[in-house]
Amino acid sequence: MPSSGRKLVPSGLVALSCRIFVAAVAAWVLLPIEVSKAGWLSNVFEGSSKHGKSHARIASSKHAASSKRAAAAKHTASPKARSIKLAALGPTDLSPSALSSGCDPAKFRIVVDVGHTAESEGAISSRNVPEFTFNLRLARRIEEKLKAEGFTETRLLLTEGKAKPSLAKRVAVANNLHANLFLSIHHDSVPNSLLENWEFDGKKSHFSDRFSGYSIFVSRNNPEFKTSLSFAELVGKEMKAQGLPYAQQYTMAIMGRYQHPLLDKETGVYSYDKLIVLKSTRMPAVLLEAGSIINRDEELKMNSPERRDVVSNAVAAAAKEFCGPQDVFLGPL
Repeated sequence: MPSSGRKLVPSGLVALSCRIFVAAVAAWVLLPIEVSKAGWLSNVFEGSSKHGKSHARIASSKHAASSKRAAAAKHTASPKARSIKLAALGPTDLSPSALSSGCDPAKFRIVVDVGHTAESEGAISSRNVPEFTFNLRLARRIEEKLKAEGFTETRLLLTEGKAKPSLAKRVAVANNLHANLFLSIHHDSVPNSLLENWEFDGKKSHFSDRFSGYSIFVSRNNPEFKTSLSFAELVGKEMKAQGLPYAQQYTMAIMGRYQHPLLDKETGVYSYDKLIVLKSTRMPAVLLEAGSIINRDEELKMNSPERRDVVSNAVAAAAKEFCGPQDVFLGPL
């Protein structure tokens, strides 16, 4: 065929140049990432045209064909799984729900919801103390602890009104605040059919010493269910690390309409799919039943500052782990 006037480059040389280019980029990625150079990798993820030009220069460099680079390419090409800390990626604006990544605690807004209201106080303890009283004290302690740990945008949500209307109010406030996480604080009881009678301070009351422990709930209907479950499991893990057992009765038929599927048997996370504050919030949402106040012994513990510190420490530790650097799997190179 007639010549086109173009000079053909041997295909073997093109293939070698491609392999050297890939190896050079791989070697660059696997170098230890210093904080001062952290922005580079985030720009790679963003497809920065600036670095795209530098890559082109690397590919066209005469030194890329040296035998020393070729040897490095052969060594780097072995398939090894690598991981890096997302904290090294520099500022990214990616939400934890989008990429199981870290976040900036100072900008991460947690709404700590005080369960029930002064008008609808929730369960009554074995010593005739309203659940709302327990919820408010613990929620305030959790708020204080989270702020002390750097979550300065934490908001305490205290709602007024009757029970059902207050649920919609909580959701609206959390959504309008553009919260990153919703945590509702409660204390547990049991169905009326399981209650026993006793008298405390000359007043009739009810108790059930049969069950105790914390429990955690998420909704599979929440748009951020996976992230909700992730945080719930971290809270459960920290509660367990503090030596606290979780309540196991929610899988039992005797719980009636309060029976719920157990999602994590290690940390005590259950699904409560139809609960408004869990399913209707536009951010990850978790409900914590911190312990049983209908159990006479556990009520005394839940009423103590020491137990409030234990629970608030567990929540704060879970938030720090949730918001901290996470390993990202880069896969074989």
